[in-house]
Amino acid sequence: MKIVFLGTGSSAGTPAIACHCPVCCSADPRNRRLRASILVRDEDTHLLVDTGPDLRQQMLRADVRTLSAVFYTHFHADHINGIDDLRAFNFAQKIVIPCHADERTATELVGRFRYCFLPPDITWAKPSLSMHRIASPQTFGAIAVTPIPVMHGPLPILGYRFNDAAYLTDLKIIPDSSLMLLRGLKVLILDCLHYEAHPTHLNVEEALYWAQRIGAERIILTHMTHDIDYATLAAELPDGIIPAYDGMVVDL
Repeated sequence: MKIVFLGTGSSAGTPAIACHCPVCCSADPRNRRLRASILVRDEDTHLLVDTGPDLRQQMLRADVRTLSAVFYTHFHADHINGIDDLRAFNFAQKIVIPCHADERTATELVGRFRYCFLPPDITWAKPSLSMHRIASPQTFGAIAVTPIPVMHGPLPILGYRFNDAAYLTDLKIIPDSSLMLLRGLKVLILDCLHYEAHPTHLNVEEALYWAQRIGAERIILTHMTHDIDYATLAAELPDGIIPAYDGMVVDL
């Protein structure tokens, strides 16, 4: 199983529009961040997490040609607004693509993008998706997927465990019941917005706290703003913890 980091940025991406800070102007390619998303690959099973506004660019860069399913963490714009670009996979595969989310996110997606969830037309020219509420572990090929409830400030959302790896972005608190679902991880991918405290996201200090509590073999930080310079953060982190960068591939 491999995890491809399609994007490692926050809602604004990096560089941010109209910003000339050192990170936005950096020549280090690891400081160029599309909106946060991953692809989990195992043989012919390709599982996408979130469809942010950079989806087309991400799919082309990673040479993704088929999708098995899409998993949504929550309904904020930087995680859903690229949904229309899924139609390319409908056209190529001639299948309805299953999408999985919690009840609130599923309701928001179907309400905002109703046309995507109608029956397919004969030309497969529009998104043709089916919505499924996920509340318990399911298996896709050789990948066991477990939804992990977390709190994005006051909003309950989902992270996901894929076999021995977990992806937890846009969070502030991990309930004790969810910590039980994160035992024995080889890789933990964790929200890390910036250095300052934030009401709905982890900052660097909080990400290190949760990394220690969960105790995965490897910790990878993602969903970073332009306040974080890749090389600077990487030099500050303890052994076993690294920042992610766009295009990074983790082989489990």
